[in-house]
Amino acid sequence: MTPAARVAAAIEVLDQILEGTPAEKALTGWARRSRFAGSGDRAALRDLVFDALRRKRSAAAMGGAMTGRGLMLGLLRAEGADADAVFTGQGHAPAALDPDELSAVRMPDAGAEACDMPDWLWPQFRASLGEMAEDVARTLQARGPAMLRVNLRKASLATAQRALADEGVVAEPDPISSTSLHVRTGARKLAQTQAYLTGLVELQDGASQAVMDELGLPEHGNILDFCAGGGGKALAMAARSKARIWAHDLQASRMKDLPARAERAGVQIGILDPTELADHAPFDLVLCDAPCSGSGAWRRAPEAKWALTAERLAELTRIQDAILDQAAALVTANGCLAYATCSVLEAENEARQAAFLARLPEWECIAARRWEPGLSGDGFFLAQFRRHGISIF
Repeated sequence: MTPAARVAAAIEVLDQILEGTPAEKALTGWARRSRFAGSGDRAALRDLVFDALRRKRSAAAMGGAMTGRGLMLGLLRAEGADADAVFTGQGHAPAALDPDELSAVRMPDAGAEACDMPDWLWPQFRASLGEMAEDVARTLQARGPAMLRVNLRKASLATAQRALADEGVVAEPDPISSTSLHVRTGARKLAQTQAYLTGLVELQDGASQAVMDELGLPEHGNILDFCAGGGGKALAMAARSKARIWAHDLQASRMKDLPARAERAGVQIGILDPTELADHAPFDLVLCDAPCSGSGAWRRAPEAKWALTAERLAELTRIQDAILDQAAALVTANGCLAYATCSVLEAENEARQAAFLARLPEWECIAARRWEPGLSGDGFFLAQFRRHGISIF
């Protein structure tokens, strides 16, 4: 496909997304209808679509319309590309620009529109991040880095780096975490490399790895990943501690690949359903990587930014409070309760920390830290709690 044909395909997919079709479903549907497209075309289309979704408001302003065509036109203009050379109407290119499209150009308004944020959320975003708000918002307009976690049970950073290089993937150690490799070239080859298939490395965001560095892991005993999801943090903890690792998630289907991933990594992780938690409690460490807005990772899932509502955010904070209360009852007397989110919003982070301590005054916060989205990782928050007067581990 030519670059112009890819833009035309992106317009088609974006129109479906704007009408309510999830992005992944729209992309998959296009690929099934377009058997002529190669893997490079599909990858390029995906990049175009997600670039447009990250910058939906500002691109619509510069393109003159909240349509697939308007978004792609605005994106090209924002990048300084020659839109007339793409919108030619020749072959499979999009139709030539009409006079209205040529004149419908404006710079996005300062604030929420220029920063690609919903109007209702922008005040909270600014209150949460202060003078960093605009910089963080602009970071979320761009693609996130490709980061790998080296499985220290199987390889050192240098060994994993060499193994990847032998298969055409160039990665460099990254200071965000002691286990991180930042992929510079060859990211699309990762899933086929022996380094990945044999468990030397796992895809994991840099800040997510930094959370593991910050977390005080017991050498022995029992650790529970209470909101395990796909199990990335359980795998990371298993690679660093000799403690028995357990994983739990209310949506058990999210953990379906975890046994195979654990086998590949050479670690053991037990899976617990809700009825089994009490039988295995108490735990020396309970990690709650709670459901959240995902605001720190919106560059990877931009649809979530536009789908979030004030009502949903309030619901999430109630869920987060309930998770902390339930998890606190599963911790040993001298154990640690850890609360994490991939959010940059104060309502989901420091406010939940304060609310937990107000509800359960026998606990104290022993450490809290946040990471803003950057060159090496997404936005994250971590708070660690213990009961008053108890020396941890």
